[in-house]
Amino acid sequence: MDKMPDTSKIAAAFHKNAIVYDQHVLVQKRIVELLAKSVGSQQNQAYERILDVGTGTGALLEKLHSLYPAACLTGVDIALNMCLQAMQKLGTICQVVNGDAEHLPFGTGVFDLVVSASALQWVGDLPAALREICRVVRPGGGVSLAFFCEGSLYELQDCFRDAARGSSSDSSQRISRLHRFRGVDDVKSMLNGMDFEQCVVTVGSEVDWYDDLNSLLRSIKNIGAGTASGGPGRHFGLGWRGVLDQTSRLYRERYEKNGRIPATYKVLYISARTSLQPQGD
Repeated sequence: MDKMPDTSKIAAAFHKNAIVYDQHVLVQKRIVELLAKSVGSQQNQAYERILDVGTGTGALLEKLHSLYPAACLTGVDIALNMCLQAMQKLGTICQVVNGDAEHLPFGTGVFDLVVSASALQWVGDLPAALREICRVVRPGGGVSLAFFCEGSLYELQDCFRDAARGSSSDSSQRISRLHRFRGVDDVKSMLNGMDFEQCVVTVGSEVDWYDDLNSLLRSIKNIGAGTASGGPGRHFGLGWRGVLDQTSRLYRERYEKNGRIPATYKVLYISARTSLQPQGD
């Protein structure tokens, strides 16, 4: 079975790569732009307190400051160095807290809006993170989320699976290291049991292009996601180089265009409001 994230490894990986993170993110920057644009279309809403979950180096907070300059902005991230990078970049326009999305260090109902861009795919317990987001938003408050879902990096995963299956007896162990992105129906089922209303779920696609498999894997590693996802990016016993070579060959045979290979990301967007009357009242 494809593996789910390990929270401690996620924190360590993104902590280690925080300084170079902004140099390597491509699709994440586009998602920030799209999410900020979506929030900006709601400027009739009076958002005075905004939380960004998995804030990273603060790109989304920076956009939101331009939209809501009077708002009190807060970011939270599990990786300490990400928090430090965000604080260095944004200065006094926000506060940044080192914390876990599954156990948000905030009171109940304190934010008018909670956002998150390209972070929730790495949490080990997504229902817990969604419940926490719902908890910290005031009744009638807004939620705007975007994260990678099932179908992301399908080219890499398909080629790696086929290469690993044809390599040796330990192929099942190699395949098990692949990150399992959440399915859309799975996420919808989670949301149905929570205190959200006016909930809209959509899926978009983003594609980045790379010169070769090594450049793709290097990019994944440099943003910290290689370790977080458990993907094919580090040594794994005898025959590992052969698996990577076969993955590269399959990738080019199946997907190469104009000398480059694609990496597709499926992005799940959630736009919702919390209920004015919480469940159980």
